[in-house]
Amino acid sequence: MFTLQQAGFCIDQRFLLQDINLQFQSGRVYGLIGHNGSGKSTLLKLLARQHQPTQGCIRLDQRLLSAYSTREYAACVAYLPQQLPLAGSLLSEELVGMGRYRSTGLLGRMQPADHVAIEEALELTGTVALRRQWVDRLSGGERTRVWLAMCLAQQSRFLLLDEPLAALDIRHQLEVLALIVRLSRELKLGVVMVIHDINLAARYCDELVALKQGRLLSHGAPETIMTSHELSQIYGVDMTIIQHPKTHQLVALP
Repeated sequence: MFTLQQAGFCIDQRFLLQDINLQFQSGRVYGLIGHNGSGKSTLLKLLARQHQPTQGCIRLDQRLLSAYSTREYAACVAYLPQQLPLAGSLLSEELVGMGRYRSTGLLGRMQPADHVAIEEALELTGTVALRRQWVDRLSGGERTRVWLAMCLAQQSRFLLLDEPLAALDIRHQLEVLALIVRLSRELKLGVVMVIHDINLAARYCDELVALKQGRLLSHGAPETIMTSHELSQIYGVDMTIIQHPKTHQLVALP
């Protein structure tokens, strides 16, 4: 479990995130929502140890994040940034294999357990058929699934995703979100992801965490957030809430 106590991050005497008290548990999908600049990516980077908190503390399983070695932390947490690195010279299976760095080291040799982890990651993400294809020649949805496979190869307990739906069309957005939820259920993964589409967030996430101007505004089950009053507070836009005619899920319309 991640535990944040009065956590915050300040740069150039300006707080990007302040006084955050939250918990994230394994086996659940959390959606970070809010307007641009609200602190969503900053929160994710704190969990990923890309930033160090300048206020309060963050613990994983009661240990401060700084108490973990790099390899120890990689065994617990996998992070996929918004801007994916270029991988033009890598085949899909080579990229997925990089997820075993915590086991093999930079120049280490693959052991049988590493090959098993790679095969399982390819199977889980439906990317076996892509293994011999160049990563940067894949479609957006295929590329996202291969990068997810790399994260799964780490065999971590938490998956941090910064806007995994960026640049995907609606079909691939739905496919990727369904995959994320399935992986969370099957592997007991805790997933924390930044997501901009409030209706997709409400449909696929177990809990929503709303940030505004670097502060925690509200959090809870989607049905508690999907109200006209709450969404108006979060986004500054009047919203009408209706039930989907087929699924009966709540849908927000500006």
